[in-house]
Amino acid sequence: MAAENEDCVISAFPELPRPAASQSGKVDDFQVQLRRHPSAARQRGSTSPPSTAASRLPPQTPRTPMRRVLEHLHRTMRIPMPADAPWRATFLSHVQQMDSPTFVLSTLHASDPSSASAPRFVPRARTVVFRGMWASLPVNPKNPAPLNPDTYQTHLPTITTDARMDKAPELLETASAPDGPQSGGGGPVEGVFWAAEAKTQWRLRGRAYVIGPDIDSPVAAPVRAALAPYMRRRTGAAAGAGGSWSWSRELTAHFGNLRPLMRGTFRNPPPGTPLSQRPGQGLGLGQTVDDVEDEVSRRNFRVVVMVPEEVDRVDLSDPERGRRWNYTFVGTDNEGEWTVAELWP
Repeated sequence: MAAENEDCVISAFPELPRPAASQSGKVDDFQVQLRRHPSAARQRGSTSPPSTAASRLPPQTPRTPMRRVLEHLHRTMRIPMPADAPWRATFLSHVQQMDSPTFVLSTLHASDPSSASAPRFVPRARTVVFRGMWASLPVNPKNPAPLNPDTYQTHLPTITTDARMDKAPELLETASAPDGPQSGGGGPVEGVFWAAEAKTQWRLRGRAYVIGPDIDSPVAAPVRAALAPYMRRRTGAAAGAGGSWSWSRELTAHFGNLRPLMRGTFRNPPPGTPLSQRPGQGLGLGQTVDDVEDEVSRRNFRVVVMVPEEVDRVDLSDPERGRRWNYTFVGTDNEGEWTVAELWP
C-alpha cells in the first residue's frame, strides 16, 4: 500500500466552518444548512460538462427515517447556498494528512442462485486506495499521459481496479462478459475512511460507476449523463482552454498517474484463479508498463467513480466531546440540495 500511496498526491483544502449555532450556543439536532446542488449551475449554459446524452439517474439508496425528515425540510426550507458539497474541503484536508490514503470499500455480491437458503446478496469489503476526485486528478510530474485541462471540480471520489476482479461486476450489477459493456454501474457502495491524524471517521454512502475503454461510445452515454451534473466548471476556467475536455483522456491520465510497476499489475494472471491454471500470453507477475496505451493492461484497467448521497463524519479529536455530522443529498432528477445536521456521536 505504501508504494501505491506514492501515486496519489493530494492538495490540501481549507477547513469548512463548523455548523452555525443557535442563540443558545448549541447546534440543534435538526438545524439544517442547505447548499444548492451542482446541477443548478447547468442552467447558466457555460458550466455544462461534456455529455452526449441525458438520462434520469438511477434510484437513490433506500429512504431512512433521517432521509424522510430531511426531505420534509427540503420542501419547506429551500435556502440558496454555494454549490460545492459542504463536506468536501474538510474531507480532502483530512485525507491529505493520512500516511496512506486507503479506505474500506463495501459492495453487494450476488449469491449463488442454486442455493435456495442463501440470501440474495452478501456483503463484500476490501481495502482500496483513494485516487483523488473525478475530473480533479492529483498532480504527478512523472505522469506521461496527456492531461485534460483543469476545467472541472467534483466531490466524486475515485479508485482504480481490474475489470477481472469481483467488484467490477458487483458495481455493474451484471455478470462480466468479454463482449459486454466496459463502462456502466450505479451499484450501491459504502466507503469508510479512518483519518488517524484528524481522529475522524468518514463514511460515504451512495452508488458507483465503472469507467472503461468504451466511455466515449454511445453505450456508455448513461454513465456520462449520471456523472456530468456533478462536474462544475472551476472559477476562472476558460472555455476550451488547453483543448476540449475528454472522458477517455481522463481515464488514460488515471492510468498514467500510477507507477510503472502498478500499471504492470493489470498484466497479472486473472485474480482469484488457481495457480495450476497457466496464465494467457503476456500475463505474469512483476511486470512494469511504461506505455500508457499498452493494449493488454488497458483492456483490464478501470476507474471507479463514487457518487456520495450521504456522508457521515464522526470527529473524536476531543475525547471529552465527540462530534458528529450527517450530510445528506435530498433531491431527484439531478436537482436538489445538501443538508447538514449535527447529531449525537
